[in-house]
Amino acid sequence: MQNQKRLIAINDLSGMGKCSLTVALPVISAAGIETICMPTSVLSTHTGGFTGYTFRDLTEDMPKIAAHWKSVGLKPDAIYSGFLGSFDQIEIVKRFADDFRGENTVFIADPCMADLGRLYALFDEKFAAEMTSLCAKADIILPNITEACFMTGTRYVEGVQTEAYIRDLLDRLLDTGARNVILTGVSFEEGKLGAACIGADREPQYYFSERLPGNYHGTGDVFASAFCGALLNDFTLYDAMRIAVEFVCDSIRRTRSMENPIVYGVDFERGIPFYLKELGKV
Repeated sequence: MQNQKRLIAINDLSGMGKCSLTVALPVISAAGIETICMPTSVLSTHTGGFTGYTFRDLTEDMPKIAAHWKSVGLKPDAIYSGFLGSFDQIEIVKRFADDFRGENTVFIADPCMADLGRLYALFDEKFAAEMTSLCAKADIILPNITEACFMTGTRYVEGVQTEAYIRDLLDRLLDTGARNVILTGVSFEEGKLGAACIGADREPQYYFSERLPGNYHGTGDVFASAFCGALLNDFTLYDAMRIAVEFVCDSIRRTRSMENPIVYGVDFERGIPFYLKELGKV
């Protein structure tokens, strides 16, 4: 039997709110991938709608965790980095990628730092530049439109975009050094929303699904996790993107029919059977 693949997920752990590691661990594990977690911080809830949350920074622990993993000979098939809260954490992840990448290890970076045309309150343009330098080391990056604009110095366009605008943004992202790009939040017509992917051949591919009303916390993490799980199950870049888009849409549709506030995140858990069917696991 083939050995089980391993992925190291580097992200924060928010106990409540369905984001970051509390999404990555169940989704990627369900895809049959051993998911090894490096928490960058621990919070009682996510910060995008709750107040009074607890926060513990784990920056000092990250190199110690890495050193222990190195001592036991950990060799991952993939590294997936998400939300990083400081310049120090970005530098640690750069070193970590260098230390743990084998010949066939895939480094996937999600530059979680902005949305809806603006940077998160913690960050500034200097941070965006440093995050871009981390993404330059990655095999695959997963920015949304806003993050891509800050990474490339491109004007942000709200709502429907032109194909020429997206193509230019994809080319600029490749020019930063990343080998492959998955760009989320792409829309060429009202009522449709999806993603674009591009690699070394510079030939973009697009996938669109239904655009659902509202903004939902944690959907970027759901997309990234579903993408990682599909990719490590040997789906192509395009098909992994397609599966992730549909998984997010399925999760949002279910959430819209519920009474829980949007702040608690989308109901991805009951969509895992749908995801596994897409992966051919059931």
